[in-house]
Amino acid sequence: MPETVYFIESREKADDQYLCSQLESLLVSAGLLDFIEERDMVAVKTHFGETKDLGFVRPLYFLMLSRLLKERKSAPFLTETSTLYKGNRSNGVIHLEHAHRQGFGFEQTGMPILMADGLFGEEEIEVPVPGKLFKSVKLATLVVKAQALIMVSHFTGHLGTGFGAALKNMGMGCASRGGKMAQHSTAKPSVKKKACTKCGVCVKWCPASAITMNEECAVIDKKICIGCGQCLAVCRFDAVTYNWGATYEDLQKKVVEHAFGVAENKKGKALYVNFLTRISKDCDCMSGFHQIVPDIGILVSADPVALDAASLDLVESRAGKKLSDMAYNIPCRFQIDYAREIGFGNADYTIKKI
Repeated sequence: MPETVYFIESREKADDQYLCSQLESLLVSAGLLDFIEERDMVAVKTHFGETKDLGFVRPLYFLMLSRLLKERKSAPFLTETSTLYKGNRSNGVIHLEHAHRQGFGFEQTGMPILMADGLFGEEEIEVPVPGKLFKSVKLATLVVKAQALIMVSHFTGHLGTGFGAALKNMGMGCASRGGKMAQHSTAKPSVKKKACTKCGVCVKWCPASAITMNEECAVIDKKICIGCGQCLAVCRFDAVTYNWGATYEDLQKKVVEHAFGVAENKKGKALYVNFLTRISKDCDCMSGFHQIVPDIGILVSADPVALDAASLDLVESRAGKKLSDMAYNIPCRFQIDYAREIGFGNADYTIKKI
């Protein structure tokens, strides 16, 4: 049977207060939080955004969620994991500082922030998964230990997986540093000699110190490179390139299998929410914002695969073109198809419009 995906439609640049009230009404009237039990510790996973002007989900939604969860006598906390690359979110301390600068303090959300993977991203629990590539995946400790999970994701384009939403937020966002490295291990970039200006930014930001500068251009040591894509993100001159055709399937498979581990660990104790507002070409890890589709609304489901399938369909329907024509030329529907192939979730859905 198809999975139910609830849809709160939004007009362009709709007021967050209005959408927040609509989401609250849905959660209460449809009983979508009924799986939360007294004294459950509830991990509320989101993304704090790299800069204030990006499309990340705003703090007021979490204040509403906190109130509803506490009414059920549970103990909710906001959670995130550290990144492989250098920047505002590469360890627990600077990530928390950044979250507060972005407006995610306790006064704004009603929840404390706990780093799910510890101080340096190394705190992990290995979870069995019925995948084809992995028999177990390394997930952030607190995601596994929490009794319940609410995954709040912002739909965007993505330079590695084509799009990022619930599956990406689960697979990459809930993995430990070891899990992230396992996912990125085969996607290796190269430098176009003629385009490189030898500015040195990629050298500075490489988390593995895999990039050096010779007399002509930057050089990436493929043996050291962890494939995180940070060099591609920071290069302003389009000098870094990936052979996406050789890597996109592998990366998406690994993300999906890690997401499968999260879902299996929280079976019957999770809810997934996708925000299809401020939809940008790049994920909220990037510093620039380029909206590619008018605001669509908020989607909610107990099945992350159905949720992402519905989200992608709505985005492409609203735009009248494929996401690969608006963001990155990557067959992003592959992650939905692969989830179906390994028996993860249900890609068939029914929209219930609110």
